[in-house]
Amino acid sequence: MTDTIEDRIARVAFNEQGLVPAIIQEWDTREVLMLGWMDAEALRRTLSEGRVTFWSRSRQEYWRKGDTSGHIQLVRGARLDCDGDTVLVSVQQIGAACHTGDRTCFDADDLDPAVGGRP
Repeated sequence: MTDTIEDRIARVAFNEQGLVPAIIQEWDTREVLMLGWMDAEALRRTLSEGRVTFWSRSRQEYWRKGDTSGHIQLVRGARLDCDGDTVLVSVQQIGAACHTGDRTCFDADDLDPAVGGRP
């Protein structure tokens, strides 16, 4: 028997605000592109429509990646982490993932951790 989308959403441990972090990763290279937030409806739309939809915490509205920029994310797969409180969405990224125009949101600030105990 195959799980329905509603069965899959029911397994997600949403936080107190009804949200779950969604890590967006390029499906073939596994490059981490960005992190966004989803509520149950955004996850439902993502799983059923094949395009990534987020919940904007600042604007309090849904937004589908690429609707204004053309830089869309086509869903290739989705998984829950072991605790069920983070979603990993594998996508085919068309264009830049970051609103700054960079390929990934993690290009800007290298924190370069200390190696071998050096500060």
